[in-house]
Amino acid sequence: MTPRKQIIAGNWKMHKTAEEARELVKDLLIELDKFKECEVVVCPPFTALPVVSETLHNNSVIALGAQNVHEQSHGAYTGEISAAMLRELFVRYVIIGHSERRQYYAETDALINSKTKAALAAGLKPIVCVGETLQQRESGLWQQRGRGLP
Repeated sequence: MTPRKQIIAGNWKMHKTAEEARELVKDLLIELDKFKECEVVVCPPFTALPVVSETLHNNSVIALGAQNVHEQSHGAYTGEISAAMLRELFVRYVIIGHSERRQYYAETDALINSKTKAALAAGLKPIVCVGETLQQRESGLWQQRGRGLP
């Protein structure tokens, strides 16, 4: 069996304007020109997706990812983005269920499941986050979970 290629994904959160994102991606392309050991994914803010997509082109050593996706394909969901909208920008990956979205927007496992299904149906590769909050990590709770404890 061929081992799966590891992925390094950078979530830019709410950092970088479109122009700053373009410059960063240009620099990354130079630095990672011959890097093939793993797949590199950048996940800029939604406002920078078009310019980063254009800068990367479709055959880049760096894949484009989005920071979120809505579970519905269309509708009156102000400020949201659908999987089809992401695909049009040549996005290949999407982060789903980030701990911040769970904490600040009360995203549930059921919603994350719906978003994951929407991403897969559109041909996106979901990066489903199952991590912990900083408080949980610092308290050692993440270590307990790894041992099969509640």
